[in-house]
Amino acid sequence: MLQVLQIIAAVGTIAVGVVALIWPNSTTSFIGLEPTGPRGITELRAVMGAFFIALGAAPLLLRVPETFRMLGIAYLAVAVVRTISMFADRSIVSSNLISIAFEVVFGVILVLKR
Repeated sequence: MLQVLQIIAAVGTIAVGVVALIWPNSTTSFIGLEPTGPRGITELRAVMGAFFIALGAAPLLLRVPETFRMLGIAYLAVAVVRTISMFADRSIVSSNLISIAFEVVFGVILVLKR
């Protein structure tokens, strides 16, 4: 069951990347970033798109347990920084809370040993 959950987390990471790659403007209201021109759209596609696709695909392609854990550690690190930033920046909003929930759930699932 854990292995299935880890695969779902990796595929979920890829899905986020695909959405950002193909429909970068659809992500702007959720993430709170507004590109000011074509360069900004390219950045959304590259960082939020291709980077997330690669992060999710690596564990699936390499099939090494450590790659799943690496992705989990990354999710947990993002959750920690997001939590601190939410208080420091006074940005406790629903999109940040939703993001933290996914980051913690995916992070914990991914760092557990098979």
